[in-house]
Amino acid sequence: MENIQNFQVLWFGLIFVLLLGYSLLDGFDLGLATLLPFIARKQEERDLLLGAIGPVWDGNEVWLITGGGALFAAFPHAYATAFSGFYTAMLLVLFALIFRAVAMEFRVLDKTRPGLWEKALTVGSALAALLFGVALGNVIYGVPLDERMEFTGHFFTLLRPVPLLFGMTGLAAVLLQGAAYAAMKTEGTLRERSLQILRVLAGLNAVTAITYFTVLAAVFPELPSHPLFYAAVLVTLLGLAGVFLALGGKRDSAPFWASSLSFTGLWLAAGAAQFPHLIRASNDPRWSLTIHKSSTGLLTLQVMSVIALVGMPIVIGYTLFVYRIFKGKTRPSDNY
Repeated sequence: MENIQNFQVLWFGLIFVLLLGYSLLDGFDLGLATLLPFIARKQEERDLLLGAIGPVWDGNEVWLITGGGALFAAFPHAYATAFSGFYTAMLLVLFALIFRAVAMEFRVLDKTRPGLWEKALTVGSALAALLFGVALGNVIYGVPLDERMEFTGHFFTLLRPVPLLFGMTGLAAVLLQGAAYAAMKTEGTLRERSLQILRVLAGLNAVTAITYFTVLAAVFPELPSHPLFYAAVLVTLLGLAGVFLALGGKRDSAPFWASSLSFTGLWLAAGAAQFPHLIRASNDPRWSLTIHKSSTGLLTLQVMSVIALVGMPIVIGYTLFVYRIFKGKTRPSDNY
């Protein structure tokens, strides 16, 4: 029994890392695309900004696909409940990501309507970022489940105040990532404009983060006694302070790393509030899906761990290789 529990905890941690990796990497893609109308004033500037994410945006989604696959294989009961109960919301996320992918390609191919596709890209990116945060808020805050651990609510059940706060907090963090990445990859007027927006977003993130931590502590009274919660608050505040301090510095990458640190703190708080749950039952705690009640068998977890031991270094190594290849400032010749 102790052996399988160790693997259950291990896979909770691995899925957490995969989702964190996705939020940090695809987060700046979504954030930059959402901020596109606010940073870029001319078509050449829009081309330059999208050229900064063009080589990497689709590869970043590997982390989300891997996380979803890991959830399906390690915790199939939680996967079934989430994807059947949140079906309408998941479809909206899927359509938003499809709009983003199609818009990235068609803005180049459709010479007569690039503005239309850029608007679709912005709306799709903003909607995806918001809905991802709302989904996370629902599984942490809890949704109504029955004795068969099936979702008994409806679409508007998912739009309660606390999950919406998660969504707004996540969207603000994604926008901060996007602005920091734009500042890191551009020069001149575009960089100055990105830094101005970054300053505003850092202040907004301070407000949303403090509200987020306060609500978490109120909803889960036991959380303030968890050391990881205080570490999460400290990491987030240090990250935001680092963003402000880096605004006047010469290292272009410093705001991005500081933004990533603050985003990581938000995730650490979510992990502290969630463990060992995967989906909370808001109506009856007995029907909550935990890592112990919803995992697959020991043999499957063991085989998956071997695959992860081989596969994860490949994914991480490939990611590092790609970003090393495309490091540095984006040039007009890099247009996507």
